[in-house]
Amino acid sequence: MKLADWLIFENDDFVAVNKPSGLLSIPDRIGKEVSLKTLLIERYSSIFTVHRLDKDTSGLVVFAKHEAMHKHLSRQFEARETKKIYQGLVIGSLPDKKGSINSPIAEHPAQNGTMIVHRQGKESLTDYEVLEDYGVYSHLQFRIHTGRTHQIRIHMKELGHPIVCDVLYGDGKPVLVSSLKSKFKLSRDVEEERPILNRLALHSFQLGFNDFNSKSVELEAPLPKDLRATLQQLAKRKKGK
Repeated sequence: MKLADWLIFENDDFVAVNKPSGLLSIPDRIGKEVSLKTLLIERYSSIFTVHRLDKDTSGLVVFAKHEAMHKHLSRQFEARETKKIYQGLVIGSLPDKKGSINSPIAEHPAQNGTMIVHRQGKESLTDYEVLEDYGVYSHLQFRIHTGRTHQIRIHMKELGHPIVCDVLYGDGKPVLVSSLKSKFKLSRDVEEERPILNRLALHSFQLGFNDFNSKSVELEAPLPKDLRATLQQLAKRKKGK
């Protein structure tokens, strides 16, 4: 796929992209990996970072095209005036179908790149709602009111239901169709089963903010193919097919 295939919306002020899992939002310190920002700079020459997603999280990311829009959007993110909705798969069934997790998050003192819930951490608030309970997994929607690193991932770990395929905060195990279908058989010409889902099952689904004219902008990035396919298999399993 090309960058043009990931574009959700653009105008003279900003561009919204459906970032694939596995792609950095912005260059890291080493600078050897391709990032979404570097691809956008090649296309537009001038691009400003407003927010970012984890490398393994897919979905909506917005970049400003000029300094004034960068300030305008950054102010809304800092003031928590944006609407940030995610969807994801978690392990197991949650006892409460709706809830809020208000647990402060801090950097892990010994493990670089990981976070922990800590009373001296920064305020972190996540609302969640179960969209569908499949038993082995549950499909959830999240709204985050703060933007801490790994916020949803660490909060779901704290709740005892980590995000599926999360190598940092969960078991990291891929989803195999054979684990969902009792009558699954490999094709004769296939030696080993390929996972239906083998990356962090978290997606930035919707984003809301105000444009320069104070008009509300509501953007949505459809779930990627691997997540949709997994949900379809889970729905068939639930129906007993």
